[in-house]
Amino acid sequence: MRAADVLRVKPEIPPDPFHERRVVPLRRRMRLLGGDFSFECGSPELAALVDRAYKGLPAHRLRGVTPRFRVSLVPAPLPRRGVDPPRVEMLSGAGFLCGATGISSFATISPDYRSALVVASHAMLRFPYHTRYELLEFAVFTLASRAQGLIPLHAASMGREGRGLVLLGDSGAGKSMASLQCLVQGLEFVSEDSVFVTPDTLLITGVANFLHLRRDSLRHMPPSVAAVIRNSSVIRRRSGVEKLEIDLRACPYRLAARPLELASVVFLSAETARDGRLLTPLRSRDALARFRASQSYAAMRPEWPQFKRRLAMLTAYELRRGRHPAETAEVLQRLLTR
Repeated sequence: MRAADVLRVKPEIPPDPFHERRVVPLRRRMRLLGGDFSFECGSPELAALVDRAYKGLPAHRLRGVTPRFRVSLVPAPLPRRGVDPPRVEMLSGAGFLCGATGISSFATISPDYRSALVVASHAMLRFPYHTRYELLEFAVFTLASRAQGLIPLHAASMGREGRGLVLLGDSGAGKSMASLQCLVQGLEFVSEDSVFVTPDTLLITGVANFLHLRRDSLRHMPPSVAAVIRNSSVIRRRSGVEKLEIDLRACPYRLAARPLELASVVFLSAETARDGRLLTPLRSRDALARFRASQSYAAMRPEWPQFKRRLAMLTAYELRRGRHPAETAEVLQRLLTR
């Protein structure tokens, strides 16, 4: 074979099949959940997604040494038209090698290597809220909690002067409304529905970016507050429920500048207080049983026994609804001043 013919032969395997030598166009560095996160974004849309989620948040530090995490966000290859099955293309990022089709969307996470690869299809990117919530936040939250041994809770959290509490309750119990009422009354905000706690020191951290409320909830707010948040963007949950997505970084509220020390646990009840007593103390044994029942994922973590021992030493309460949601915030504020 002549030299010219050799040069025309197309190799069966390209020299860089996983695109490992591609230039990462956009990078973001942010302190989140006690860790330093480096985001490598493969498109402006993905960089905007990271900014929307985490830009401008307070930087929380949990340990003496701050761990570093790496998250690569890569758009899936453009789908090819035709009747054949979707073609698998090679991709890479954050030390991972993978194969994905043009309709692939997934997150691959390695807590041991403190890295994650997020691949978002072009169809998925048409839904930025779901891409952020189901892929990006899933990767960030899993990395931070697994690598640092944090207890992940489905709860809201707020506090004052370094002391914090967590609000637990089923969907519809009023965690988001209680959080907004607390913000209006000057309390510090940690997170709406995802809270992370160190099992040994009981420090609370979270991502204080958004609150999600039904539009009809604004009737309970002072007119000046409702006017500020009425024009917030609208998100649509997979259940079909639409909610206002209130960006708290653009509101005149206090976001917790540092992790708070967990002081009390409050279980929100959908029942109305008939005798005017909203707050009822719970025995430690009953509180632990409720906690485990409502946080089954956390109870399976290896850090749970240590967390449970510390939790047993805290005060716990059931909080029923008053005549107006503002009463809930007033009770919580008094609880934090004790």
